[in-house]
Amino acid sequence: MNVNPRPADAQAIEEAARRLAGGELVAFPTETVYGLGADAASARAIAEVYRLKGRPADHPLIVHVLDAAQAAWWAHWPARAQRLADAFWPGPLTLVLVRRETAPAFACGGQVSIGLRAPSHPVARALLAAFAARGGHGVAAPSANRFGRVSPTRAVHVIDDLGVEAPLVLDGGACEVGVESTIVDLSRERPVLLRPGGITIAQLEAVLGEPVPGRDARAPRASGTLEAHYAPVTPVELVDGDGIDRRIAGLHARGERVALWVRSGAGARADARLSMPADPTAAAHALYDALRTLDRSGCTRILVERVPGDASWHAVADRLRRSAAGPGGVAEA
Repeated sequence: MNVNPRPADAQAIEEAARRLAGGELVAFPTETVYGLGADAASARAIAEVYRLKGRPADHPLIVHVLDAAQAAWWAHWPARAQRLADAFWPGPLTLVLVRRETAPAFACGGQVSIGLRAPSHPVARALLAAFAARGGHGVAAPSANRFGRVSPTRAVHVIDDLGVEAPLVLDGGACEVGVESTIVDLSRERPVLLRPGGITIAQLEAVLGEPVPGRDARAPRASGTLEAHYAPVTPVELVDGDGIDRRIAGLHARGERVALWVRSGAGARADARLSMPADPTAAAHALYDALRTLDRSGCTRILVERVPGDASWHAVADRLRRSAAGPGGVAEA
């Protein structure tokens, strides 16, 4: 039983690699969120990830690798993948590719494609290197929380979510990016954006020299793309800035207590209030920690000021929309 995170020193990382090689789970930091890691080539370990998270068996995992060479062990590696890896790996970009017939399919959710990412966090990279030294080819690692809930960006969040079932948790501090990776599908004839993240469409198109449209009806399933996801227990509602005070008054009249995450000066009468950074990168970094803090405030509703519509806010807007689609949430107000 591991009830406290462990500082991610060299000894802890070696212990984590040993556990992974033995078929156990390990939670570890990446630059995006904390991951619940398992040997991607172990059917037993992957089954335990699905059980512990309560994740549907047809929802694929992302396999974390050190580099393009290790990724090519798992998947056919087209020129587009190499260009994107050269530009953004290690970093917050997942590539969905056609899995090699010889590679294990346990993390693929029943699909012919596989999601691969080379994280940049030094603890994640040290763990992947130590695991590779023990013969490992990659670590499947969805976010280290119960399925559909707010992703963890600090080690203590993992303990909060998984409780006494938490495996060894390597504490590498707060995640730098704070939202999950951008996912690009390269398994078909053209690249398609499956999930926005820290790498923008404009950056992808600049490297590829071609358009990267959004997901379509034939897109493969990918992590974090269900309509309702990233949701706290308290219902989330998105509200335009000029409607915040009116909405708080209406909720108070119904006897509700209101928590608020807001960019503007509105909402002075909220029962709990956090300021949202004006910069989209800073807002992404703060997003999940803010939702967790407001979820613990004892309020019955979380209001979030709707963010700008420009491309720099795309990842934050996506996560907020999905969190508001959870039970009791309201995406439009």
